[in-house]
Amino acid sequence: MLIVQSYTTAIALCFLTMICWGSWANTQKMKGINWSFSLFYWDYVLGILFFSGLFGLTIGSTGAEGRSFLADLSQAEQNALLSAFVGGIIFNLANLLLGVAIEVAGLAVAFPVGIGIALVLGVAINYWGDPQGNPLFLGLGVAAIVLAILLSSISHFSMKRATATGSIGIVLSVVSGILMGLFYRFVAAAMATSFENPEAGLLTNYSGVFVFACGIFTSSFVWNTWFMRNPVSGPISTYSQWFKGSFKEHLPGILGGMIWCLGFSVNLIASNKAGTAASYGLGQGATMVAAAWGVFLWKEFKGASPFVNRLLAGMFLFYLAGIGLIIASN
Repeated sequence: MLIVQSYTTAIALCFLTMICWGSWANTQKMKGINWSFSLFYWDYVLGILFFSGLFGLTIGSTGAEGRSFLADLSQAEQNALLSAFVGGIIFNLANLLLGVAIEVAGLAVAFPVGIGIALVLGVAINYWGDPQGNPLFLGLGVAAIVLAILLSSISHFSMKRATATGSIGIVLSVVSGILMGLFYRFVAAAMATSFENPEAGLLTNYSGVFVFACGIFTSSFVWNTWFMRNPVSGPISTYSQWFKGSFKEHLPGILGGMIWCLGFSVNLIASNKAGTAASYGLGQGATMVAAAWGVFLWKEFKGASPFVNRLLAGMFLFYLAGIGLIIASN
């Protein structure tokens, strides 16, 4: 299995996570207008499940160090499997809420609020479980990101076109962020402290991602079925619609899931050297990437006043400062 040997490489992988996690939602924007978010999400989930298995059977099964993917799964104890699986269930609900928030409030708002809250909670929880890094720098980094979240929210409500539906998007983003800040610790708790010489009964990163993906897939029959029947916006969706969908309609969601899973996979690889708090915190810098897509590609703030543009500029600056402080913490 591929194992990271240096902190510099680990940080580089965290930046890859940032790009992947901040970019997958573009595929949601690319879906057809007749393809609902719930139908898109099934494709997204299948993309995650497929990529996690493929990654484990290829890169996770090569090299002389650590345990290979299938051997690692076969020796894992029930507690480790359950912890990673529960992490997938929690993440799935959080991500569904985030996706709905993107639908009604846009990338440039939903991501900074939802993922920003997740970053703050996630860094604190993961530092408590795995205290690596300078707590002062981590704290200052989190504080800077909190300011960025506030600026993003103010920019949304400062727009004349802010609607009641958009306000629901803010609420959904907040709930999503709280849940998103919790899931990573469950996955990290299932992981061995050393991937080179992993403890018996625990998972390594490749098997951990796959069990996590199984939690996402299984819980989708509950979470996503509910959203299919109770959409926040748009018509009710059915399973027959999904089965009748064309390859062109299914492709964006599958690609989105694979992109997200690549980011998560390399993030767990990096966590062995960077620490779970720093690797999670840097990965959630995806907010800045997603907000940039929303502002510059999808023109979600087109026609905004100079005041709103200054708020957005401040959001980007505080996010950059927060990310820099998190890097410096190690």
